[in-house]
Amino acid sequence: MVSGEDNMENTKILIVDDEPAIVKMLQMVLRKEGFNRIYTAGSCAEALREMEVHRADIVLLDVMLPDGSGFDICSRLRTFGSPHVLFLTAKASDLDVLTGFAMGGDDYVTKPFNPLEIAARIKARLRRGGWGNTGVQVQEQPIQRVWDFGRFVLDETAGELKVLGDPVPCPAQVFQLLLYFCKHPGVVFSKSQLYEAVWGIDGMGEDNTVMVHIRRIRERIEENPSDPQYLVTVRGLGYKLVKESKR
Repeated sequence: MVSGEDNMENTKILIVDDEPAIVKMLQMVLRKEGFNRIYTAGSCAEALREMEVHRADIVLLDVMLPDGSGFDICSRLRTFGSPHVLFLTAKASDLDVLTGFAMGGDDYVTKPFNPLEIAARIKARLRRGGWGNTGVQVQEQPIQRVWDFGRFVLDETAGELKVLGDPVPCPAQVFQLLLYFCKHPGVVFSKSQLYEAVWGIDGMGEDNTVMVHIRRIRERIEENPSDPQYLVTVRGLGYKLVKESKR
């Protein structure tokens, strides 16, 4: 059974809500709590598309959506696996709650809610038993501590960065940011997401801090920091670390 921090990092969560403020709040809190594979949708149609692509393990599903009801698509979401569905809704009557469970929901939270409660419920579900999207128990995997990208190797246990086989000095915060990228290869992160994940506080207004540290990482791992091949910029979205250089 998968458990602990590694399980949280690998758990895929789909947030389905048409209120941007709620979505942003949930994203921020869940990332701070250790969940990083988070996807969003603002309608029934978007939810089904996202589920088909990402096969989320957990769906936080609003009931009242612009193009239909979360109740109505619950069973359709399950055609893409066996997600744990938690309804988020302002509809709080006993009938609504019973309807949610009858339509296949696993949990039900009424608005307004504390996002930390949502994170706590998800963690509790993970502690009760790990699962993949197929709904079957999965075996615990060894926790990875060394990341080899060819040109450079990062060893978390030793706190060491080697480039072309030679140790390279790496300040603590630069190391932590690179480590975060190594743990999530191929994932695009915005500056605010990176700041919240690595520095541990709200990233609003901290673009310069992240940019400086991105540059410091590139100065260490890239052959040409001005033409990065590993830690690349995704225009309009943020940064991602690719497993192999673009060359």
